[in-house]
Amino acid sequence: MDSSEHIHIVGGGLAGCEAAWQAVQAGAKVILHEMRPQRGTPAHITSDLAELVCSNSLRSDDFQYNAVGLLHEEMRRCNSLIMRAADTNALPAGGALAVDRAGFSSHILEALEASPNVDIRREEITGLPPAEWRHVIIASGPLTSEPLAKAIQKLTGEDALAFFDAIAPIIHADSIDHDIVWAQSRYDKVGPSGTGADYLNCPLNEEQYNAFVDALLASESHKFHDWENVPYFDGCLPIEEMAARGRETLRFGPMKPVGLTNPRDPDNKPYAIVQLRQDNSLGTLWNMVGFQTKLKYGNQAEIFRMIPGLQNAEFARLGGLHHNTFLNSPKVLTSDLRLKAQPRLRFAGQMTGVEGYVESAAIGLIAGRLAAADSLGRKAPLPPATTAHGALLNHITGGHLEDEGAKLRSFQPMNINFGLFPDIEVKKPEGVKRWKKSERKKIKKKAVSDRALAAIQSWAAGK
Repeated sequence: MDSSEHIHIVGGGLAGCEAAWQAVQAGAKVILHEMRPQRGTPAHITSDLAELVCSNSLRSDDFQYNAVGLLHEEMRRCNSLIMRAADTNALPAGGALAVDRAGFSSHILEALEASPNVDIRREEITGLPPAEWRHVIIASGPLTSEPLAKAIQKLTGEDALAFFDAIAPIIHADSIDHDIVWAQSRYDKVGPSGTGADYLNCPLNEEQYNAFVDALLASESHKFHDWENVPYFDGCLPIEEMAARGRETLRFGPMKPVGLTNPRDPDNKPYAIVQLRQDNSLGTLWNMVGFQTKLKYGNQAEIFRMIPGLQNAEFARLGGLHHNTFLNSPKVLTSDLRLKAQPRLRFAGQMTGVEGYVESAAIGLIAGRLAAADSLGRKAPLPPATTAHGALLNHITGGHLEDEGAKLRSFQPMNINFGLFPDIEVKKPEGVKRWKKSERKKIKKKAVSDRALAAIQSWAAGK
């Protein structure tokens, strides 16, 4: 098989690595093109494959009642390399699945390098892939280099939409005041590799909270260039942007005090709480949960040291911004992730309009399987619409919509959530006279999850 028959994957992030893994497991041969370290990005620190640029959390691992946890489980059943690496390098994080960044990336690189059917090439693709490449997956991500982005834009005729993810700061553990903070997961929840006491909690009273918000509002933020547009994704708003939307916004977001009790003063509930999550396996680094920011570096340390327990904080990394680009996928992609203007090209990952590590990897998983089938002359079905994979695919490629035009005009990135799944009817349990809305909602989530896991089985087996 010459290189024209290989599957060429552009981008060595989570989506590209998962696509490569799935393709070779299906019997195809892959050439994986990654431009780092030949060319860096404003956000990446290393040249590692599948580098986790922002948080080290893959979010909830609850596959019965949480949509992202369900996606985790579906990926595991599809022999996902990303999930295998995550499970192998898991850190305690309550109900979440957090990973050691270095171990996670190393696991993925070693697995791909060990495959005789994967050729990793450190080179930039400057423009559209060569015409002789018959099977291509572009998984270059939100930080796609300008030459390739311009080539895609010219081919699609669509302006790429852009937004900015803000990166949360990371703190050295030995600079945290453990006489003030306490260890507890919200509602004492025990998750993968967790104990129920996996987060460090920094309590603020009302006066301290208001002073903190005032400082955020008064502080100077990063000034954008004329070419930069800032339509923030609501799931990743900078904390100063949240503060500007209302004084109480942070208390109902990343600083919510619910499900936590300060053992040093159990009768005095904090007005707000900042949580820190372990960021590496040694426990020497902790990140500020939900504290993505575009504040200038010179202001960040001063403001964050106003938080009790962090008054002497030393930062391994301050927060920052990186430029994200995604396609108007419902308009330019087919249901099997092909570019309508040039079907030999498939897209995967965050560039397709999914948001989040796991969602990006899941689209890579789908793309890798579909591309492998094409290269081997087989027919591969799409994931069932009742699965998390199918729900994501329907979101980015249009799904079943009564008003498709409205969708095309308003398409925005999306995390996996139960609202993307087809509805399901549930019956009130026998003997229950009054069925609380919260109980019905919980039962419905489990029913959706049970249905999804049943449906993913045959697709995972390639049937």
